[in-house]
Amino acid sequence: MSMNSLELTGLIFGTMLALMAIRVPIAVSMFGAGAVGYITQTGWAPFAAFLNTQAFARFAGYDLSVIPLFILMGHFATKGGISKSLFEFAAGVMGRFKGGLAMASLLACAAFGAISGSSVATAATITGVALPEMRRHGYSGRIATATLAAGGTLGIQLPPSIVLVIYAILTEQNISKLFAAAIIPGLIAMTGYMLAVAIYVRVVPGHAPEVEPGQYGVTLRSVIGVLPILVIFLLVFGGIYGGFFTPTEGAAVGAASTFVTALLKREMTLTKFKECFYGTAVSAAMIFLIFIGADLMNSALALTQVPNQLAAVVGSWGLSPILVVVAILLFYVLLGAVMDELSMLLLTIPIFFPMIMGLDFGMSKEYTAIWFGIMVLMTVGFGLIAPPVGLNVYIVNGLSKDVPMGETYRGVFPFLISDVLRTMLFLFFPIVPLWLVTFIK
Repeated sequence: MSMNSLELTGLIFGTMLALMAIRVPIAVSMFGAGAVGYITQTGWAPFAAFLNTQAFARFAGYDLSVIPLFILMGHFATKGGISKSLFEFAAGVMGRFKGGLAMASLLACAAFGAISGSSVATAATITGVALPEMRRHGYSGRIATATLAAGGTLGIQLPPSIVLVIYAILTEQNISKLFAAAIIPGLIAMTGYMLAVAIYVRVVPGHAPEVEPGQYGVTLRSVIGVLPILVIFLLVFGGIYGGFFTPTEGAAVGAASTFVTALLKREMTLTKFKECFYGTAVSAAMIFLIFIGADLMNSALALTQVPNQLAAVVGSWGLSPILVVVAILLFYVLLGAVMDELSMLLLTIPIFFPMIMGLDFGMSKEYTAIWFGIMVLMTVGFGLIAPPVGLNVYIVNGLSKDVPMGETYRGVFPFLISDVLRTMLFLFFPIVPLWLVTFIK
Protein backbone atom coordinates (compact mmCIF):
# COMPACT_ATOMS: atom_id res chain seq x y z
CA MET A 1 0.00 0.00 0.00
CA SER A 2 1.48 3.35 -1.05
CA MET A 3 1.77 6.19 1.44
CA ASN A 4 0.73 9.79 0.86
CA SER A 5 3.18 12.67 1.24
CA LEU A 6 2.29 13.43 4.85
CA GLU A 7 2.70 9.79 5.86
CA LEU A 8 6.09 9.68 4.11
CA THR A 9 7.16 12.86 5.92
CA GLY A 10 6.04 11.33 9.22
CA LEU A 11 8.04 8.19 8.41
CA ILE A 12 11.20 10.21 7.71
CA PHE A 13 11.00 12.34 10.85
CA GLY A 14 9.85 9.38 12.95
CA THR A 15 12.87 7.36 11.85
CA MET A 16 15.23 10.22 12.66
CA LEU A 17 13.75 10.78 16.13
CA ALA A 18 13.76 7.03 16.89
CA LEU A 19 17.45 6.80 15.99
CA MET A 20 18.25 9.90 18.05
CA ALA A 21 16.33 8.42 21.01
CA ILE A 22 18.67 5.41 21.08
CA ARG A 23 21.71 7.74 21.03
CA VAL A 24 22.67 7.28 17.38
CA PRO A 25 24.81 10.28 16.26
CA ILE A 26 22.77 13.00 14.58
CA ALA A 27 24.56 12.67 11.23
CA VAL A 28 23.83 8.93 11.10
CA SER A 29 20.25 9.52 12.28
CA MET A 30 19.58 11.95 9.44
CA PHE A 31 21.32 9.70 6.93
CA GLY A 32 19.29 6.68 8.06
CA ALA A 33 16.01 8.61 7.98
CA GLY A 34 16.82 10.04 4.57
CA ALA A 35 17.74 6.60 3.23
CA VAL A 36 14.44 5.11 4.43
CA GLY A 37 12.45 7.97 2.88
CA TYR A 38 14.37 7.99 -0.40
CA ILE A 39 14.25 4.21 -0.95
CA THR A 40 10.55 4.09 -0.04
CA GLN A 41 9.76 6.62 -2.78
CA THR A 42 12.23 5.71 -5.53
CA GLY A 43 13.66 2.24 -4.90
CA TRP A 44 17.24 1.11 -4.43
CA ALA A 45 18.75 1.94 -7.85
CA PRO A 46 17.95 5.70 -7.83
CA PHE A 47 19.10 5.84 -4.20
CA ALA A 48 22.43 4.24 -5.09
CA ALA A 49 22.83 6.64 -8.03
CA PHE A 50 22.13 9.59 -5.73
CA LEU A 51 24.79 8.45 -3.24
CA ASN A 52 27.25 7.92 -6.09
CA THR A 53 27.23 11.60 -6.99
CA GLN A 54 26.00 13.53 -3.96
CA ALA A 55 29.10 13.40 -1.75
CA PHE A 56 31.38 14.64 -4.52
CA ALA A 57 28.86 17.28 -5.60
CA ARG A 58 28.65 18.60 -2.03
CA PHE A 59 32.36 18.58 -1.14
CA ALA A 60 33.93 19.55 -4.47
CA GLY A 61 33.01 23.19 -3.87
CA TYR A 62 35.89 25.54 -3.03
CA ASP A 63 33.74 27.51 -0.56
CA LEU A 64 33.55 24.62 1.92
CA SER A 65 37.28 24.87 2.65
CA VAL A 66 36.53 28.00 4.70
CA ILE A 67 35.05 25.78 7.45
CA PRO A 68 38.17 23.76 8.43
CA LEU A 69 40.35 26.86 8.02
CA PHE A 70 38.32 28.91 10.52
CA ILE A 71 38.16 25.87 12.84
CA LEU A 72 41.97 25.55 12.64
CA MET A 73 42.29 29.25 13.43
CA GLY A 74 40.18 28.70 16.54
CA HIS A 75 42.30 25.73 17.66
CA PHE A 76 45.51 27.73 17.25
CA ALA A 77 43.93 30.51 19.34
CA THR A 78 42.86 27.99 22.01
CA LYS A 79 46.23 26.28 22.30
CA GLY A 80 48.27 29.45 21.83
CA GLY A 81 47.64 31.09 25.21
CA ILE A 82 45.61 33.91 23.68
CA SER A 83 42.71 33.54 26.11
CA LYS A 84 44.82 34.43 29.16
CA SER A 85 46.00 37.69 27.59
CA LEU A 86 42.46 38.62 26.64
CA PHE A 87 41.09 38.04 30.12
CA GLU A 88 43.93 39.94 31.83
CA PHE A 89 43.28 43.00 29.65
CA ALA A 90 39.50 42.77 30.06
CA ALA A 91 39.85 42.41 33.84
CA GLY A 92 42.00 45.54 33.89
CA VAL A 93 39.32 47.48 31.99
CA MET A 94 36.22 46.20 33.81
CA GLY A 95 37.58 45.17 37.23
CA ARG A 96 36.78 48.55 38.82
CA PHE A 97 33.01 47.89 38.54
CA LYS A 98 30.88 45.61 40.69
CA GLY A 99 30.58 42.35 38.76
CA GLY A 100 33.56 43.54 36.74
CA LEU A 101 35.31 40.17 36.44
CA ALA A 102 32.11 38.61 35.10
CA MET A 103 31.80 41.45 32.60
CA ALA A 104 35.49 41.05 31.76
CA SER A 105 34.89 37.38 30.95
CA LEU A 106 32.18 38.48 28.50
CA LEU A 107 34.59 40.91 26.85
CA ALA A 108 37.17 38.13 26.63
CA CYS A 109 34.57 35.75 25.15
CA ALA A 110 33.64 38.30 22.48
CA ALA A 111 37.28 38.95 21.56
CA PHE A 112 38.14 35.26 21.53
CA GLY A 113 35.00 34.46 19.53
CA ALA A 114 36.12 36.98 16.93
CA ILE A 115 39.06 34.73 16.10
CA SER A 116 37.60 31.29 16.86
CA GLY A 117 34.09 31.23 15.39
CA SER A 118 33.03 28.46 17.77
CA SER A 119 30.67 28.68 20.74
CA VAL A 120 31.95 25.51 22.40
CA ALA A 121 35.63 26.49 22.02
CA THR A 122 34.95 29.99 23.37
CA ALA A 123 33.01 28.72 26.41
CA ALA A 124 35.55 26.02 27.29
CA THR A 125 38.67 28.14 26.71
CA ILE A 126 37.63 31.31 28.55
CA THR A 127 36.13 29.22 31.38
CA GLY A 128 39.54 27.65 31.98
CA VAL A 129 41.05 31.10 32.56
CA ALA A 130 38.19 33.17 34.02
CA LEU A 131 36.34 30.71 36.26
CA PRO A 132 39.18 30.16 38.80
CA GLU A 133 39.73 33.94 39.01
CA MET A 134 36.05 34.71 39.60
CA ARG A 135 35.71 31.99 42.23
CA ARG A 136 38.91 33.14 43.97
CA HIS A 137 37.54 36.70 44.21
CA GLY A 138 34.25 35.60 45.74
CA TYR A 139 31.83 35.32 42.82
CA SER A 140 29.04 32.80 43.32
CA GLY A 141 29.04 29.62 41.27
CA ARG A 142 25.70 30.67 39.79
CA ILE A 143 26.79 33.98 38.27
CA ALA A 144 30.26 32.73 37.30
CA THR A 145 29.15 29.65 35.35
CA ALA A 146 26.06 31.28 33.85
CA THR A 147 28.10 34.26 32.59
CA LEU A 148 30.64 31.99 30.91
CA ALA A 149 27.95 29.79 29.35
CA ALA A 150 26.22 32.87 27.90
CA GLY A 151 29.53 34.41 26.89
CA GLY A 152 30.36 31.30 24.91
CA THR A 153 27.47 32.04 22.53
CA LEU A 154 29.33 35.18 21.45
CA GLY A 155 31.72 32.79 19.70
CA ILE A 156 29.09 32.21 17.00
CA GLN A 157 27.29 35.55 17.18
CA LEU A 158 30.36 37.50 16.08
CA PRO A 159 32.23 36.81 12.84
CA PRO A 160 33.88 34.51 11.83
CA SER A 161 30.87 32.40 12.85
CA ILE A 162 30.86 28.80 11.60
CA VAL A 163 27.05 28.89 11.81
CA LEU A 164 26.93 31.89 9.45
CA VAL A 165 29.40 30.24 7.06
CA ILE A 166 27.14 27.18 6.80
CA TYR A 167 24.05 29.36 6.38
CA ALA A 168 25.80 31.25 3.58
CA ILE A 169 26.69 27.99 1.82
CA LEU A 170 23.17 26.56 2.17
CA THR A 171 21.44 29.72 0.93
CA GLU A 172 24.13 30.80 -1.57
CA GLN A 173 24.59 34.18 0.12
CA ASN A 174 27.67 36.37 0.33
CA ILE A 175 29.72 35.34 3.39
CA SER A 176 31.33 38.79 3.72
CA LYS A 177 27.93 40.51 3.87
CA LEU A 178 26.64 38.03 6.45
CA PHE A 179 29.74 38.65 8.58
CA ALA A 180 29.16 42.40 8.31
CA ALA A 181 25.52 41.95 9.32
CA ALA A 182 26.60 40.00 12.42
CA ILE A 183 28.97 42.65 13.82
CA ILE A 184 26.43 45.09 15.31
CA PRO A 185 24.11 42.31 16.64
CA GLY A 186 27.14 40.61 18.19
CA LEU A 187 28.27 43.80 19.92
CA ILE A 188 24.72 44.46 21.12
CA ALA A 189 24.62 40.88 22.47
CA MET A 190 27.85 41.46 24.40
CA THR A 191 26.60 44.79 25.77
CA GLY A 192 23.24 43.26 26.73
CA TYR A 193 24.95 40.45 28.61
CA MET A 194 27.18 42.92 30.47
CA LEU A 195 24.12 44.96 31.45
CA ALA A 196 22.43 41.76 32.64
CA VAL A 197 25.41 41.06 34.91
CA ALA A 198 25.52 44.66 36.20
CA ILE A 199 21.80 44.62 37.04
CA TYR A 200 21.78 41.10 38.51
CA VAL A 201 24.67 41.60 40.96
CA ARG A 202 22.97 44.77 42.27
CA VAL A 203 19.40 43.45 42.44
CA VAL A 204 20.35 40.03 43.86
CA PRO A 205 23.04 40.56 46.52
CA GLY A 206 25.69 38.03 47.47
CA HIS A 207 26.72 36.93 43.96
CA ALA A 208 29.62 39.36 43.39
CA PRO A 209 32.10 40.93 45.84
CA GLU A 210 32.39 44.62 46.55
CA VAL A 211 35.17 46.33 44.59
CA GLU A 212 38.26 47.57 46.37
CA PRO A 213 39.66 50.83 44.91
CA GLY A 214 42.90 50.38 42.98
CA GLN A 215 42.51 46.59 42.80
CA TYR A 216 42.51 46.51 38.99
CA GLY A 217 43.90 48.62 36.19
CA VAL A 218 45.17 48.37 32.64
CA THR A 219 48.90 47.72 32.51
CA LEU A 220 51.37 48.04 29.65
CA ARG A 221 51.89 44.26 29.82
CA SER A 222 48.18 43.56 29.35
CA VAL A 223 47.98 45.99 26.41
CA ILE A 224 50.95 44.37 24.70
CA GLY A 225 49.31 40.98 25.31
CA VAL A 226 46.19 41.85 23.28
CA LEU A 227 47.92 43.68 20.42
CA PRO A 228 48.54 40.47 18.40
CA ILE A 229 44.83 39.57 18.65
CA LEU A 230 43.85 43.03 17.41
CA VAL A 231 46.32 42.72 14.52
CA ILE A 232 44.89 39.32 13.52
CA PHE A 233 41.33 40.64 13.55
CA LEU A 234 42.22 43.72 11.49
CA LEU A 235 44.31 41.64 9.08
CA VAL A 236 41.57 39.07 8.43
CA PHE A 237 38.50 41.29 8.26
CA GLY A 238 40.28 44.36 6.94
CA GLY A 239 41.61 42.17 4.13
CA ILE A 240 38.20 40.68 3.39
CA TYR A 241 36.27 43.98 3.37
CA GLY A 242 39.14 45.83 1.71
CA GLY A 243 38.86 43.42 -1.22
CA PHE A 244 42.38 42.05 -0.82
CA PHE A 245 41.21 38.46 -0.45
CA THR A 246 38.12 36.27 -0.28
CA PRO A 247 36.66 34.93 2.99
CA THR A 248 38.36 31.58 2.31
CA GLU A 249 41.72 33.26 1.76
CA GLY A 250 41.04 35.38 4.85
CA ALA A 251 40.49 32.22 6.89
CA ALA A 252 43.82 30.87 5.67
CA VAL A 253 45.58 34.16 6.54
CA GLY A 254 43.88 34.14 9.95
CA ALA A 255 44.95 30.56 10.70
CA ALA A 256 48.55 31.29 9.67
CA SER A 257 48.77 34.54 11.65
CA THR A 258 47.21 32.94 14.74
CA PHE A 259 49.79 30.13 14.49
CA VAL A 260 52.62 32.69 14.28
CA THR A 261 51.19 34.51 17.32
CA ALA A 262 51.13 31.26 19.29
CA LEU A 263 54.77 30.62 18.31
CA LEU A 264 55.82 34.12 19.39
CA LYS A 265 54.08 33.60 22.72
CA ARG A 266 56.10 30.36 23.06
CA GLU A 267 52.89 28.48 23.80
CA MET A 268 52.86 26.22 20.72
CA THR A 269 54.61 22.88 21.11
CA LEU A 270 54.78 20.03 18.62
CA THR A 271 52.19 18.11 20.67
CA LYS A 272 49.80 21.07 20.70
CA PHE A 273 50.38 21.60 16.98
CA LYS A 274 49.33 18.02 16.25
CA GLU A 275 46.31 18.39 18.57
CA CYS A 276 45.18 21.48 16.61
CA PHE A 277 45.12 19.58 13.32
CA TYR A 278 43.59 16.50 14.90
CA GLY A 279 40.84 18.59 16.53
CA THR A 280 40.21 20.40 13.24
CA ALA A 281 39.93 17.10 11.37
CA VAL A 282 37.45 15.71 13.91
CA SER A 283 35.28 18.85 13.92
CA ALA A 284 35.31 19.26 10.14
CA ALA A 285 34.54 15.57 9.62
CA MET A 286 31.58 15.84 11.99
CA ILE A 287 30.24 18.89 10.14
CA PHE A 288 30.72 17.30 6.71
CA LEU A 289 29.03 14.07 7.83
CA ILE A 290 26.06 16.12 9.03
CA PHE A 291 26.07 17.80 5.59
CA ILE A 292 25.76 14.40 3.89
CA GLY A 293 23.03 13.20 6.27
CA ALA A 294 21.08 16.44 5.93
CA ASP A 295 21.43 16.45 2.14
CA LEU A 296 19.98 12.95 1.92
CA MET A 297 17.16 13.71 4.33
CA ASN A 298 16.28 16.98 2.61
CA SER A 299 16.30 15.25 -0.79
CA ALA A 300 13.90 12.62 0.56
CA LEU A 301 11.66 15.38 1.94
CA ALA A 302 11.81 17.26 -1.37
CA LEU A 303 10.52 14.15 -3.16
CA THR A 304 7.42 14.18 -0.92
CA GLN A 305 6.66 17.76 -2.06
CA VAL A 306 5.67 18.56 1.54
CA PRO A 307 8.06 21.55 1.88
CA ASN A 308 6.47 23.19 -1.19
CA GLN A 309 2.99 22.31 0.05
CA LEU A 310 3.85 23.75 3.46
CA ALA A 311 5.02 27.01 1.90
CA ALA A 312 1.80 27.22 -0.13
CA VAL A 313 -0.36 26.52 2.93
CA VAL A 314 1.42 29.14 5.04
CA GLY A 315 1.03 31.64 2.18
CA SER A 316 -2.69 30.91 1.93
CA TRP A 317 -3.23 31.72 5.61
CA GLY A 318 -2.56 35.38 4.91
CA LEU A 319 -0.42 35.76 8.04
CA SER A 320 1.84 38.75 8.51
CA PRO A 321 5.39 37.88 7.33
CA ILE A 322 6.67 38.89 10.78
CA LEU A 323 4.33 36.35 12.42
CA VAL A 324 5.70 33.64 10.13
CA VAL A 325 9.25 34.50 11.21
CA VAL A 326 8.20 34.48 14.88
CA ALA A 327 6.66 31.02 14.45
CA ILE A 328 9.88 29.73 12.81
CA LEU A 329 12.04 31.19 15.58
CA LEU A 330 9.86 29.61 18.27
CA PHE A 331 10.20 26.31 16.42
CA TYR A 332 14.00 26.71 16.54
CA VAL A 333 13.83 27.28 20.30
CA LEU A 334 11.93 24.00 20.71
CA LEU A 335 14.21 22.16 18.28
CA GLY A 336 17.24 23.42 20.22
CA ALA A 337 16.18 21.18 23.11
CA VAL A 338 17.02 18.04 21.11
CA MET A 339 19.48 19.07 18.37
CA ASP A 340 22.75 20.96 18.03
CA GLU A 341 22.87 24.19 16.04
CA LEU A 342 24.53 22.80 12.90
CA SER A 343 22.07 19.92 12.58
CA MET A 344 19.16 22.35 13.04
CA LEU A 345 20.42 24.58 10.25
CA LEU A 346 21.17 21.80 7.80
CA LEU A 347 17.81 20.16 8.38
CA THR A 348 15.53 23.20 8.39
CA ILE A 349 17.04 25.92 6.21
CA PRO A 350 16.24 24.08 2.93
CA ILE A 351 12.60 23.99 4.11
CA PHE A 352 12.21 27.42 5.73
CA PHE A 353 14.42 29.56 3.47
CA PRO A 354 12.26 29.24 0.30
CA MET A 355 9.21 30.02 2.44
CA ILE A 356 10.81 33.21 3.80
CA MET A 357 11.99 34.29 0.36
CA GLY A 358 8.41 34.00 -0.90
CA LEU A 359 7.18 36.59 1.61
CA ASP A 360 7.34 40.37 1.28
CA PHE A 361 9.23 42.14 4.08
CA GLY A 362 9.64 45.39 2.20
CA MET A 363 13.31 44.62 1.50
CA SER A 364 15.29 43.23 -1.41
CA LYS A 365 15.63 39.45 -1.59
CA GLU A 366 19.31 39.67 -0.64
CA TYR A 367 18.63 41.80 2.43
CA THR A 368 15.76 39.49 3.44
CA ALA A 369 18.07 36.46 3.22
CA ILE A 370 20.80 38.18 5.28
CA TRP A 371 18.35 39.46 7.91
CA PHE A 372 16.74 36.02 8.29
CA GLY A 373 20.22 34.51 8.73
CA ILE A 374 20.90 36.89 11.63
CA MET A 375 17.52 36.10 13.20
CA VAL A 376 18.28 32.37 13.00
CA LEU A 377 21.75 32.99 14.47
CA MET A 378 20.23 34.83 17.47
CA THR A 379 17.82 31.95 18.12
CA VAL A 380 20.53 29.31 17.81
CA GLY A 381 22.51 31.18 20.48
CA PHE A 382 19.40 31.10 22.70
CA GLY A 383 19.25 27.31 22.39
CA LEU A 384 22.85 26.93 23.55
CA ILE A 385 22.04 28.15 27.07
CA ALA A 386 18.31 27.49 27.47
CA PRO A 387 17.01 24.54 29.57
CA PRO A 388 16.63 21.61 29.37
CA VAL A 389 19.76 20.97 27.27
CA GLY A 390 21.85 24.11 26.75
CA LEU A 391 25.11 22.65 25.42
CA ASN A 392 27.19 25.57 26.74
CA VAL A 393 25.70 25.10 30.22
CA TYR A 394 26.82 21.46 30.22
CA ILE A 395 30.32 22.38 29.05
CA VAL A 396 30.89 25.13 31.62
CA ASN A 397 29.21 23.20 34.43
CA GLY A 398 31.38 20.19 33.63
CA LEU A 399 34.45 22.37 34.26
CA SER A 400 33.05 23.53 37.62
CA LYS A 401 32.36 20.38 39.59
CA ASP A 402 31.29 22.20 42.78
CA VAL A 403 28.39 24.10 41.14
CA PRO A 404 25.06 22.23 40.80
CA MET A 405 23.56 22.25 37.30
CA GLY A 406 20.37 23.84 38.67
CA GLU A 407 22.35 26.83 39.92
CA THR A 408 23.81 27.47 36.48
CA TYR A 409 20.38 27.23 34.86
CA ARG A 410 18.98 29.71 37.39
CA GLY A 411 21.84 32.04 36.56
CA VAL A 412 21.23 32.05 32.78
CA PHE A 413 17.72 33.54 32.99
CA PRO A 414 18.90 37.19 32.97
CA PHE A 415 20.87 36.39 29.81
CA LEU A 416 17.86 34.70 28.21
CA ILE A 417 15.81 37.85 28.90
CA SER A 418 18.55 39.86 27.16
CA ASP A 419 18.37 37.43 24.21
CA VAL A 420 14.60 37.86 23.88
CA LEU A 421 14.80 41.67 23.97
CA ARG A 422 17.62 41.70 21.42
CA THR A 423 15.78 39.35 19.07
CA MET A 424 12.67 41.54 19.24
CA LEU A 425 14.78 44.60 18.39
CA PHE A 426 16.16 42.97 15.23
CA LEU A 427 12.77 41.50 14.34
CA PHE A 428 11.02 44.86 14.22
CA PHE A 429 14.02 46.97 13.15
CA PRO A 430 15.92 45.01 10.45
CA ILE A 431 18.02 48.08 9.67
CA VAL A 432 20.05 47.45 12.84
CA PRO A 433 21.78 44.29 11.55
CA LEU A 434 21.62 45.45 7.90
CA TRP A 435 23.15 48.89 8.39
CA LEU A 436 26.78 47.85 7.82
CA VAL A 437 25.75 45.70 4.85
CA THR A 438 24.56 48.81 3.03
CA PHE A 439 28.20 49.96 2.79
CA ILE A 440 29.35 46.77 1.02
CA LYS A 441 28.98 46.69 -2.73
